[in-house]
Amino acid sequence: MANPPRIAMGALSGASALTSSVARATLATRLGALPELPSNEGHEVRRILTSAAALALLAGATACGGSSETPSGQGQPSASGPIELTIATFTEFGYEDLIKEYEAAHPGMKITHRKTGQGGPYHQDMLTKLSAGSGLADVQALEEGHISTFIDKADKFNDLSEIGPKDLQSRWLPWKYDAGKAKDGKLIGYGTDIGPLAMCVRTDLLQAANMPTEPAKLKEMLATWDSYFAAGDQYTKATGKAWFDSSSQIFNAMVNQLDTGYINRDDSLAIESNPKIKESWDKVTAAAKRGQTAKLTAFSNEWNSGFKQGAFATKTCPSWMLGVIKQQAGPENAGKWAVVEAFPEGGGNWGGSYLTVPKQSKHPKEAAELAAWLTAPEQQLKAFKTTGNFPSQVKAMESSELLSFTNEYFGATKVGELFANQAKKVTKAQYKGPRDGQIQENVTSPALAAVEQGASPEDGWKQAVDGAKKLVR
Repeated sequence: MANPPRIAMGALSGASALTSSVARATLATRLGALPELPSNEGHEVRRILTSAAALALLAGATACGGSSETPSGQGQPSASGPIELTIATFTEFGYEDLIKEYEAAHPGMKITHRKTGQGGPYHQDMLTKLSAGSGLADVQALEEGHISTFIDKADKFNDLSEIGPKDLQSRWLPWKYDAGKAKDGKLIGYGTDIGPLAMCVRTDLLQAANMPTEPAKLKEMLATWDSYFAAGDQYTKATGKAWFDSSSQIFNAMVNQLDTGYINRDDSLAIESNPKIKESWDKVTAAAKRGQTAKLTAFSNEWNSGFKQGAFATKTCPSWMLGVIKQQAGPENAGKWAVVEAFPEGGGNWGGSYLTVPKQSKHPKEAAELAAWLTAPEQQLKAFKTTGNFPSQVKAMESSELLSFTNEYFGATKVGELFANQAKKVTKAQYKGPRDGQIQENVTSPALAAVEQGASPEDGWKQAVDGAKKLVR
């Protein structure tokens, strides 16, 4: 999400109860912008839309047991009174009940939860307070799309590998853990959720176009971007309708699959020097000019209505997108959307967050222990049940309870297993240098929209390059 995406799957139903038997080890767009820091409204909207959906879908599940990782005796009152901690989050993390549970297990601990509705203003406020040297919470949530801006200021955060509980690295998928580290190896954040990518398709629209809908055929169609766009040509020729929702949604997914994004590892601008970015641009804009795009701005009212109206036949589908589709497409389209265990060129990730402990905290050790507990497998699974945020923990992904979760709206698909498999296809974190998210949200997305509205792909590319150069000098 730069902004969330905080990830909310909001898509699992018919699930058996989550249990407390999960072991200690765990797994492992943006839209709108502020002048200095992107808001990535896409992920925010996803969290808001999917939290209610996830509650309804998972209503039958029982609560997990508490983690055994919290050291005994922590949080006891001192001579000066109880320890007071603050935690700041944005949109929906599912922490309300978890904080109460932690306080109940630690009588000497008082936790104040600062919750912000929108991620863009939240991260801008966080950046301001970080520079001012005061005002931040003891535990600050940080969205993965914004993390490059804050990793660049890693000296203002505690190294969690030093002050937090030891031997936690094996909890997460390696790429999730690595994305929380600065260049010098300093760990500034414990991973919360992730957004593994699959592809969602309207099977009824494909059938009307005389295109196959069998899982094996769909996987073949979605094997590469070339095969995906070729299928789009077939669909638009048969129906005269759009294949995907917007060029920027496709382009962002393609760029996020690369080893590095818009910024090289030496923090120089890569948009011109990395030929794969231009190759992705050429493929997307060519498909758009052939009529494959619905020209919809993601998370706009028109985009929301597009799900119900069948305005496009395919959608890039991080785990949390299932809840958005169900919410926007409505009950009348139940069973028409299918989620396919495939994504062009293998897989990818869209969304996820981290919990950090700024050096401003007066209780860094206790704050790190709280952050460690909230990101333990048991708590990630509870948050998943509450909001649909997909766990980033290895053991959580391996649990039979998660793997057996099905989604009736998407044809009783075992979405827990599907997205766990898709997450395993992501082998390493993409390097995102400072202002990477701003380029994606404030530069390339508007340039792609300009192409959709009539500009040539060449002029659009020049607009994107010039805009990136103004941000990264």
